[in-house]
Amino acid sequence: MPSVKGNAGAYDKLERAKERKLDPNYKWIALSNTTLGAMMAAIDSSILIISLPAIFNGLGVNPLVSGDTSLLLWLVLGYTIISAVTVVTIGRLSDMFGRVKLYNAGFLIFTLASILLWISTYLIGGTQGAMMLIVLRLFQGLGGGFLIANGAAILTDAFPENERGMALGINQISAIGGSLVGMLVGGVLAAIDWHLVFLVSVPVGIIGTVWAYVALKELASPNKERKLDIYGNLAFALGVFLLIISMIYALQPYGTSSVGWSNPIVIAGIALGILSLVAFVIIESKVVDPMFRLWLFKIRAFAAGNISLLLSGIARGGLQFMLIIWLQGIWLPLHGISFEQTPLRAAVDMIPLIIGFLIAGPLSGYLSDRYGARLFCTVGMIINFVGFLFLAALPVNFDMIYFEIIIFMMGVGQGMFAAPNTAAIMNSVPPQYRGVTSGMRATLMNLAQVFSITIFFSLLTLGVSTTLPTVLHSGLVAQNVSNATATQISKLPPSAALFAALLGYNPMKIMIPANVINALPAHNANVILGTMFFPTLIENSFINGMRIVLYTGALMALVAAICSALRGKKYVYGKTDK
Repeated sequence: MPSVKGNAGAYDKLERAKERKLDPNYKWIALSNTTLGAMMAAIDSSILIISLPAIFNGLGVNPLVSGDTSLLLWLVLGYTIISAVTVVTIGRLSDMFGRVKLYNAGFLIFTLASILLWISTYLIGGTQGAMMLIVLRLFQGLGGGFLIANGAAILTDAFPENERGMALGINQISAIGGSLVGMLVGGVLAAIDWHLVFLVSVPVGIIGTVWAYVALKELASPNKERKLDIYGNLAFALGVFLLIISMIYALQPYGTSSVGWSNPIVIAGIALGILSLVAFVIIESKVVDPMFRLWLFKIRAFAAGNISLLLSGIARGGLQFMLIIWLQGIWLPLHGISFEQTPLRAAVDMIPLIIGFLIAGPLSGYLSDRYGARLFCTVGMIINFVGFLFLAALPVNFDMIYFEIIIFMMGVGQGMFAAPNTAAIMNSVPPQYRGVTSGMRATLMNLAQVFSITIFFSLLTLGVSTTLPTVLHSGLVAQNVSNATATQISKLPPSAALFAALLGYNPMKIMIPANVINALPAHNANVILGTMFFPTLIENSFINGMRIVLYTGALMALVAAICSALRGKKYVYGKTDK
């Protein structure tokens, strides 16, 4: 294992040489362009969540019909999947052939995919149109992977050590903040014209691509003599892919279960994914030039930073997803908002989370350059821990002002953690490994996002399924639905109702056949299809499941806070080693 000590002289020499050849303004050019890239990549990762109802209506597809649910899952998560699978390999290739070169290629891929996505919305409809969008989203996600994998490394190269926290903080805020803003942007554009959801990234992509090719400079020295660890890359990519795909399909019902964790295919996929990652670790310990230097985890700041990153990502990633379901499925309908209007309203109600994040992120990044990451990361996760407990204490039909205050507080906590932790991770590794380190960091963020959504949604579904069949049956019978029909409907998986609410559909329209509704007296039909019937039936079972989710998030945030507290004092590879 290479030593992590005694590199101060080489480190200082590299920093001084870099400063001599740099235009003083270049660092700001690098910051602005990589921030634009990170923001667009993040916005497109979440822009479809709120806009999905308009997109599927525009395509003429009902994603909740049996057999088409996979279209919904792949359209939402396919972008994240391809990024998660490829970013570490991209980071390694960037260290070999040039970070700016591959970053520029990523912007080009992202832009071309965005153009094709927008054009395809006018050419193909129906299920084929949805599948075309999924394929092009995968290519767009690949381009986003190039941007995400290299942005932090380019900034680390461009900024001196005493300014990296601020620079990486702004970049990190644009990435995580972009995923929050993406929901709002998607909702607003879909309300105007769903085609605009895919058009919005085209002009920004063109500007960013041209700007990157003209302005960015290669500061690090690519090492083309290093060999690509093919077997390690394949083992890692296969392991990550199998885990993510298995968890996504675990969201779908299997047999009599409301979720698919007992599905043999899901179990086999998870087992093979874990075995593949174990093989990756073995391969990396044996090959001469591994894809990722596992000895970096012996650096305390690096290990603690990545562990807390994964845990905080799991706590944060599914939170917005769960809160949107809470708002769209329960709170907004209870307050008279039609299901069709709930997606945009839910996005607006999440704005305090974004504001808190955008306020705290750059400030904590700037201060961490001076005081180190430990204090800000630890306090940020403690704030999130308390925020999860406060949310769990809310009644299902809460007072909105308390909800807004809590999510603003949690946005502040997430912002306090994100920027300093990124800077600490990037500062803790040798310069020649910054590309692959940036890729590893991005992979953990993407994995956390998928893990969080699947784990939290499964917990919520299991919690709801304990009482929903009974109350749904009794509620339908009370509205003159026959006992046999009510029994059949009550056996439908609750995930269908939750997905319907997420998509802005009235769950009762999805779960109850039209001929049953048409056969009822007008008064009973209006009650069942009204905004109060479904949320009133589900509210008690929903809040029980939601509290399980929130307590799980609180536990993740608490452990992340402990890891952050144990990261040690401020550490910069090669400089703190003096």
